[in-house]
Amino acid sequence: MSLTERVLVLRPQAVPGGCDFLGLRRIGDANLLELRRALTTEGHWLDRARAEHDPSHKQVIPYVVVRDADRVFLMERTDAGADPRLHRRATIGVGGHLNPVDDGPDLLGSGLRREWGEELTAEWEPEFTPIGLLNDDRNPVGSVHLGIVFEVQAAGRPIDVRERSKLSGHLASLDELRVAWDRLETWSQLVAEALWGRQPG
Repeated sequence: MSLTERVLVLRPQAVPGGCDFLGLRRIGDANLLELRRALTTEGHWLDRARAEHDPSHKQVIPYVVVRDADRVFLMERTDAGADPRLHRRATIGVGGHLNPVDDGPDLLGSGLRREWGEELTAEWEPEFTPIGLLNDDRNPVGSVHLGIVFEVQAAGRPIDVRERSKLSGHLASLDELRVAWDRLETWSQLVAEALWGRQPG
């Protein structure tokens, strides 16, 4: 984490529908439009070092799940990352903070496309379908973050992680996802339970 990084935040009460929920709350196009307005009118930039310890603000995280029929793109962190706590942890979400470089008429879309390009290699243009808002206030990290979850359909097209020294990734069956369940980050578990109605497998 860069001490000088600035990230987009919203106060919980400025989030359409509020943040008094656990897990994935489904949204449609109208809800997404309302959220985009809130990001433009109520969102502001904070130093990330402060935002990480300030539950009066939610850091907004676009979070993309890639699916291909019954498979989902599963990523696993290697031992090369700087934080040993994340070694061998798994995720089904690609995402990150919105930064001032994303500022403009389509802040959310700009951040989505930037994160996609930084994290994944795919020689095709993704179509981001909104799924819902993701919230988990049960721990200090979750209490300062709000996910905006999107789905992308690979439709048989190849996809891979960009930083292979830090991540591995492949399209996994639901049985493989079940085997990796205990290594999945909490957000990934919450999204998987929402998408498949239960722990998959």
